[in-house]
Amino acid sequence: MRGMALRIATGGAAQAEAQSKHPSSHPFDLRKHAVASGKILVAQGGGPTAVINQSLVGVALEARRFSGIERIYGACHGVRGIVNEDFVDLTQETRHNLELVANTPSSALGSTRDKPDLPYCQEIFRVLQAHQIEHFFYIGGNDSSDTVRIVSEEARKAAYPLRAIHIPKTIDNDLVGNDHTPGYPSAARFVAQAFAGANLDNAALPGVYVGVVMGRHAGFLTAASALGKKFPDDGPHLIYLPERTFVLEQFLADVKSTYARYGRCVIAVSEGVHDASGTPIASLLAKDLEHDAHGNVQLSGNGALADLLCEEIKAKLQIKRVRGDTFGYLQRSFIGCVSDVDQREAREVGEKAVQYAMWGGKDGSVAIKRTGFYSADYELLPLNAVAGKTRVMEDEFIAASGTDVTDAFRMYLRPLLGSGMPDAFRLRHNPVAKVLKTGR
Repeated sequence: MRGMALRIATGGAAQAEAQSKHPSSHPFDLRKHAVASGKILVAQGGGPTAVINQSLVGVALEARRFSGIERIYGACHGVRGIVNEDFVDLTQETRHNLELVANTPSSALGSTRDKPDLPYCQEIFRVLQAHQIEHFFYIGGNDSSDTVRIVSEEARKAAYPLRAIHIPKTIDNDLVGNDHTPGYPSAARFVAQAFAGANLDNAALPGVYVGVVMGRHAGFLTAASALGKKFPDDGPHLIYLPERTFVLEQFLADVKSTYARYGRCVIAVSEGVHDASGTPIASLLAKDLEHDAHGNVQLSGNGALADLLCEEIKAKLQIKRVRGDTFGYLQRSFIGCVSDVDQREAREVGEKAVQYAMWGGKDGSVAIKRTGFYSADYELLPLNAVAGKTRVMEDEFIAASGTDVTDAFRMYLRPLLGSGMPDAFRLRHNPVAKVLKTGR
C-alpha cells in the first residue's frame, strides 16, 4: 500500500476487533438490531475521481454502526486485488484518518482497468468464499456494475449468502438510471472554471483556443464548459459533443464565422467526437494512435486531437494565433476544485449501499434521484438495469445548432457545482476621446 492515501493504524488487533464488534451507536439507532453481516469487502475500480474516497469512507463508517460486522476489508487495486487476495483491514483504521482520506481525491485503495469476464468473476467469487465475505461493495462505473452483476449471479447459483452492491462513480456521468453520478459534479466544476480562465486569457490576447475534454460517448463533461460563461460574448463560443456527428468542414466554417464576429474564438471539444460512421475524428486526422486494453483508440492522456484541430485551423483559415490544450487527467482528481454537493452525495451513496445491503434483502446498484430544486434521494436499481449500459446527453440538453447547450442543461448542472463558484468581472468601457487620431 506504499504511496496510497490510506494509512493503516498501528495497535492491538484484538482491541480493534473488539471495537468493531461493539461500535458506538445512538441509543435509538435500529441498526444494532440488524441481522449479523459477517465480513465486508469494498473495492474501487476505473478512473479515480475527486470524491470516490467519500464513498469508500461512507461504507467503512456506516458498516461499523451495525453490530454484526466482524471485519471491513479493502481490496487494493480493485478486482485485481481481489483475485490476488491483496486486502487491507479497514476495521483498524481510525475514524479521524478515514475522514482525512475521505477529503482526499483519487482512489485511496488504488484502482484497475481490468474488465472481468465470466472466468475472472468466478475467480473473484472463489476468493470471496474463501475469506467468508458476505457483503461485496464495488465503487465504479459501467464495467464495475457489470462485474457486480456477474459475481451476484455466481453467488446465487452456488446458494452462497452474498449481498453484492454497486456504488456509482464516474466523471463521464454516463450511468443509466441516475440523475448524475458522484465524481461528475467536481470534474464539471473544474471544466467550467478552466474554460472561464481560458476565456479571460483569450480575451486579453485574442485568437483561437481549443480545449479538449474527456468523454468518449457522453458529452456531459465537455458541456460543463458552458457554465463558465458570464457575458454573452464569453467563450466557449462553440461546443462539440459526441452525441452529434462532427463534420470537419462545418467545424472550420463555425470557427471562421465566430472569429469574424468576435475577433476571437474559444472552443470546447469532447475527445470522443466522431464522423457519421462513428470513427473518432482523432483517428481520422492522426496516422498512429495507441489503443487501450479493450481495443479502443486511446483518446485520453494525449494531445493529438487538440493539436490536429489547431493545425487544421491554421492551415485552412490562415489564423496565426491558434492554441490548444488537452485537459486529460487533470479534471479527474484536481485537489483544489471539489463540489461540496458532490462530496456529500458521494458519502451518502456509500452509506446507502450499506443500508441497502443490511436491510434491503437484494443486490443492486445505488442511484441518485433528483427531487425538488435542489435535493437528492437514493434508490436501489436492479443490476441488469445499469450493468454494461451507457447514458448519453439527452436531446433537451443540446442546442439545435449542435454547438451549444440549452438553458435546461444549465439549470440541471448549476446546483451540482456546489457553493463558492468563482466569478469574473470586466472593466466598464468608458472611452476617452482621441486627440491625435481624430478624423483618421
